[in-house]
Amino acid sequence: MSEFTYAYTQQTITLELAKTMLEKAEEKGKELGMKFAISIVDKAGNLKAFSAMDGTPVLALEIAQNKAFSAAAYNRATHEWYDRLKDDPPLMTGLVHTNRLVVFGGGYPIHVNGECVGGIGVSGGHYTHDMQVCEAGLSAIKEV
Repeated sequence: MSEFTYAYTQQTITLELAKTMLEKAEEKGKELGMKFAISIVDKAGNLKAFSAMDGTPVLALEIAQNKAFSAAAYNRATHEWYDRLKDDPPLMTGLVHTNRLVVFGGGYPIHVNGECVGGIGVSGGHYTHDMQVCEAGLSAIKEV
């Protein structure tokens, strides 16, 4: 009888790390003087921590969550999608209709010890500002 593996262990982000990342991201948002929604999800894309700064545009709340989900689900920063898709018309026109997939900046996978454990997504400014806020949140990992 051959042996099968029926389950495996997968790491996911802790609430403690998610809260610390959220604080770092909020600090960067304040420094930029803009209003952001910040979302942190676990590896499965479930919401772990969320913040919407006072005055954040309403649409930013959902976009931030979708950016975090996209980054965690595909283990790819959202800004990397456009270059991957731009020269492939069938993929570009088809994949962009995938529910919750975001293909512009502001979402990053969260890696701990080389493994994707979740995603962070930010919305509220230009995507380059959103990326800066994400990167500030990710800086918390170096401090753990």
